[in-house]
Amino acid sequence: MSRVRPAGSPVAACRKFSCLALAVAAALAAGAVTAQQARTDDVPPPQDTPYVGTVGLHVDASDTAQGIFRVHETIPVKPGALTLLYPQWIPGDHSPTGPVAMLAGLSLSANGKPIAWKRDKYNVYAFHLDVPAGVSSIDAAFQYLSGRTDSEGFDITDRMMDMEWSKVALYPAGYYTRGITFAPSMKLPHGWQLGTALETASKSGDTVTFKPVTFNNLVDSPVYAGQYFKRVELNPGGDAPVYLDLVADAPKYLEMTPEQLKVHRALVTQAVSLFGSHHYDHYDFLFSLSDQLGGNGTEHHQSSEDGLGSDYFAGWNDAAPERDLLAHEYAHSWNGKFRRPADLWTPNFNVPMGDSLLWVYEGQTQYWGFVLTARAGMWSPQQFRDALAMVAANYERNREGFQWRTLEDTTNDPTIARRSSLPYRSWQMSEDYYSGGQMMWLEVDAKLRALTHDQKSLDDFARAFFGVDNGSYVTKTYTFDDVVAALNGVAAYDWASFLRARVDAINPPLQNGLAATGWKLVYTDKESEYEKQYNSRSEPSRHLYNFAWSIGLTMNDKDQVNDVRWNGPAFKAGVSTGATVVAVNGQNYSSDVLKDAITAAKDSKAPIQLLLKYQGSYRTVSVDYHGGLQYPHLVRVEGTPDYLSEIIAPRK
Repeated sequence: MSRVRPAGSPVAACRKFSCLALAVAAALAAGAVTAQQARTDDVPPPQDTPYVGTVGLHVDASDTAQGIFRVHETIPVKPGALTLLYPQWIPGDHSPTGPVAMLAGLSLSANGKPIAWKRDKYNVYAFHLDVPAGVSSIDAAFQYLSGRTDSEGFDITDRMMDMEWSKVALYPAGYYTRGITFAPSMKLPHGWQLGTALETASKSGDTVTFKPVTFNNLVDSPVYAGQYFKRVELNPGGDAPVYLDLVADAPKYLEMTPEQLKVHRALVTQAVSLFGSHHYDHYDFLFSLSDQLGGNGTEHHQSSEDGLGSDYFAGWNDAAPERDLLAHEYAHSWNGKFRRPADLWTPNFNVPMGDSLLWVYEGQTQYWGFVLTARAGMWSPQQFRDALAMVAANYERNREGFQWRTLEDTTNDPTIARRSSLPYRSWQMSEDYYSGGQMMWLEVDAKLRALTHDQKSLDDFARAFFGVDNGSYVTKTYTFDDVVAALNGVAAYDWASFLRARVDAINPPLQNGLAATGWKLVYTDKESEYEKQYNSRSEPSRHLYNFAWSIGLTMNDKDQVNDVRWNGPAFKAGVSTGATVVAVNGQNYSSDVLKDAITAAKDSKAPIQLLLKYQGSYRTVSVDYHGGLQYPHLVRVEGTPDYLSEIIAPRK
């Protein structure tokens, strides 16, 4: 029973003040919530209705000196409010990376009179305007400024270009992109030739006019063009032609040997044999061989953007680590473009994408990229095994981040990090759904073979899941349950639990696949030939010196620490990413000096002394490591089925 105090008592007054304060605080909080809720853009949501009329789009891409694309659009309209969008969520990037900052000089007009526009308050990709009465079309003009730094590469050089339509187009909001038709054309530098999945309607001088196409297909059909151009058919006589459209820094880099042509043709044969179908009318590998144009690897339904160094053919014997690019992007025509995760499909390019199933979209494509490269003969079996050994070693010794992140959580990385450099990648993780997914799908393949006594494999899943509706390129979406059902269609098993234990769990068992295929990971003090090439040529940082599996760091060719393995020997000693190694045990640093020091420490109790320069200061750290040089290799497990060799055997 409580005691009742008089209304005028100090306690009662205090309670009145508290209630008033609480009421004011609640009102302020409610107002803040209301304000937050009101912070939405004024962009009409997309509707699945056709846009009336055809948008004319012309791009003058002839300015190779300054890298400026000059754009003019004629957009059919009705009087009233209109919102134009610049593409934000770019397919293949899996993130909101549309370079709207590079759009400049936007002007809108109708009948020769300017029309004012205003950018949306909360959506920088949206431009609002009011179309005057009596106006049936408006003109939009702007520039896309492609010039970047040498380290990032260029969209256009004085010899070639990679033009993505998403960078040079505005489109009306309120519609699915498949309901908006564009009539595109472009002016090329004089004498240049081009490759694209688009169909040419006509040519006049240096201007090419393409057949009208829906906006989603336009964005999915970039153009590669160049002064030095060569088109090679890879499946002569096929019902859906496949071409290698090459642009290069010089004519000599376009030359292919008969053996190189043979393995590239075999790639097409092996991919179509794997999936048992095709989902394109014709397919174009848009392939730049350049040390100037930005390196690339982006999938499209009927083409792919592929970019490697100028000596791809000329330096063939020393460039094995780069040769899985074409296979990876080609496999995406089936996995990612035709079959696509339901949460990754969007009605237009300004609706956020969901990346939760990228371990299928990218992870299994990474798996098939390796496998098809080997089946085509672009890699030898040994090169395939050496490449896989490096991946496996990362997931044995260099991914401490799985202690706090799941594989599925890394599917958020395209939005979180935008593929920027990270200071401690082994701990932060970086899009591990690619290679981590690859390791998981290797185990799935082995499990299917074991369950069916080697009668079925992941090939059967690929044909059943990605190979349906031959000839169709209408996107067919899927969910996690669809993946599970398709695996059960090959061999009954608790696939849902199997996948969840690897995708949704901390410290997933991503090493199981090696043993299940009859091989194991070992380390020696000798690099494989593949790893030597990888360290000298591989992206993102060329000329890496890899000590990740021993002392726990990688070095670049500027004597700087490129990455430090979290909780590895170098990390525990206090080495930081970005530091410059000045000396090793009192000797001027070189990669060979560090190798010698790591080797000598194996038979010594003395730590390795590193003199570091970091942020303007010098300090010496002592790395207590005595395990010697460590480089990964695969060796057979005797008495077990050799599924790995079966996996990469060419299909007939």
